[in-house]
Amino acid sequence: MESARILVTEKLRQTFLFIINKFYIKTCAWISVVFFIYCINPGGYHCHLNPIFAASKVLGMISRRNIRIKVMQTLYTMGTWDNEAKAPEPQKLLQQHFDQVRSLFVYLIYFLTEVTRYAETYSHQRVSKHLPTTEDMNVNIKIAGNELLWKMLEDPALKEQFAKEKPQQYIDKELVRKIYLALTETPEYKNYISKGARVPAEEKKMLEFILNDLLLANELFVSHAEDLFFNWDDDGEMIIQLLAGYLQKPGAVNFKQMLSADKESFSKSLLKTVLEKDKYLEELIVPKLKNWDPERIALLDMILMKMGVSEFLYFETIPPKVTINEYIDLAKDYSTVQSGHFVNGILDNIHKELVEQGKMVKVDYKKA
Repeated sequence: MESARILVTEKLRQTFLFIINKFYIKTCAWISVVFFIYCINPGGYHCHLNPIFAASKVLGMISRRNIRIKVMQTLYTMGTWDNEAKAPEPQKLLQQHFDQVRSLFVYLIYFLTEVTRYAETYSHQRVSKHLPTTEDMNVNIKIAGNELLWKMLEDPALKEQFAKEKPQQYIDKELVRKIYLALTETPEYKNYISKGARVPAEEKKMLEFILNDLLLANELFVSHAEDLFFNWDDDGEMIIQLLAGYLQKPGAVNFKQMLSADKESFSKSLLKTVLEKDKYLEELIVPKLKNWDPERIALLDMILMKMGVSEFLYFETIPPKVTINEYIDLAKDYSTVQSGHFVNGILDNIHKELVEQGKMVKVDYKKA
C-alpha cells in the first residue's frame, strides 16, 4: 500500500510540474515569437521578408524540432494513459498532432483574409444606414481587392482546405471587426488606400502588416487562437514561418503533406523505435542515474532520454551533437528547471559509453 501511495504521489508531482512549466513556457514562447517577428521584419511595415528564407520555410514545412515535440507528446500521452481505458493507436495519435498544425495554419490564413475582406461588409453596413452620410457612401474598400489576397483565395489547395476544415465555424466576427477598425486608423493603412495603383510589393507589405502588427501582436487575437488550438504555444513560431512563406508564394504549399517524405519517415520511426525498444533503452539509462530512483525521475525527462538514445543507436544520419542539443533544449522548455542539465549529463555519458563499445554507428549526414 505504501509503495502504491508513493507512486500515486509521484504521478501527481510530475503532472503538477508539467502544468506549471507549461504556464511558464506559454510566456516564454511568445517572447520568442515576438522576437522572431522582429528578426524577419525589424523595420515593421517598411521591411521586406527575405523571399528565399520565406519560400524555403514553405518547402520545409514542419521542422524536426516540432516533430520531436509531437513524438514526445504522443509518448507522454501513452505513458500517462489510464490502464482501464483503451489506449489510442500511437501512430494515429501522432498524426492527430500533425493535423493540428495544418488546422492552425489554415485558420490563420482564413482569419487574415476575413480581416481584409471585412472592408466590403463594413462599407455595406455604412451604406445601409437609414440616412447615410457622404462619408458612409464612400468607404474605401481597396484592401478587399488586394491582389495577393485574391491569389490566396483563388488557390485551389487553400479552397479545398477551407472546405475541409470549415474555419468559418470558429471565427470570432466581433474580433474581426475590431481588428479591421483598428487597421483603418493606422498610418500604414491610410497611406495604402491613398494610392490608386496596385503595386505587388505594397499589396504584400499590407498583408504582412496586418499579420504582424494587428494579429500576432494583439493579445485578444493570441488569446482567441490559444482557446481554439492547444498547439498554439508549441507551433506558433513555425506557423508564422510557414505563413510568411505562403505570402511570398501562394500556391506553393501542399496542405495535404505537411511533412516531407523523409520527415514523415523520421517521425514514425522515432515513435515506433522508442515504443518497441522501451525496455532496452531503459536498461541503458537506469545505470547512469546513480543515486536517482527511476520512479522519481520526471516522466518527460525519461521520455526525452529514451528518444535521444534511440537517435544515437538507430538513426545513423543524425549527428550525436545535434541529438544532445535538441533534447537539452526540449528538456529546458517542457520539463523541470533542472531537466536540461540532467538530460545533458545522462545523454553525454551514454554517448561516450556507446562510442567506447563501438555501438555508435554514424554516417556523414551530408552525404546520406
